[in-house]
Amino acid sequence: MDLVAFYHGEGPDYQGRTLREIWEWNDDRLEERHDYIQVLFPLQERSQFNALAPILDAAALAGFRADETIRANLLQSLRVMLRFYGFQMDEKTGAVVEAPNFAARAAEWLFPDDHNHLRITRILKCLTMCGLQAEATAFLRRLEAVADPSRVTRQSLHYWRQAVRSA
Repeated sequence: MDLVAFYHGEGPDYQGRTLREIWEWNDDRLEERHDYIQVLFPLQERSQFNALAPILDAAALAGFRADETIRANLLQSLRVMLRFYGFQMDEKTGAVVEAPNFAARAAEWLFPDDHNHLRITRILKCLTMCGLQAEATAFLRRLEAVADPSRVTRQSLHYWRQAVRSA
């Protein structure tokens, strides 16, 4: 799969889906499917959960860091996932804030050991690696604000913080 073409909207992912198609999924579909997060937020290492997931090689990583279209589309992927988690980005300040539906969305993922915590780690790591450190940090700050020991394990918080510091 060509990640650069996919993020330019010029090619499908390995399942034949376009970037725009995934962006249009509703929250139920985003929760049910487990094979898209590695495409929206690729990493340099193999996925432990999806052997078909693309890997962000050095050439693609350079494109993700430098190409304005790719960066804008990566930010749109972040907005989609923020919506899914019940957050939104304040476009003026860049801060991540709770959306009006936060309580309802948080009930779906904000509890210890939920699989979405692994997705969040991937998102933070990808953003950081691709030069979107400020956005990763803003997301982490909001996560830290809503995470308490009854909702998020210390281990998840550790992974999130490491993902943002790994730049």
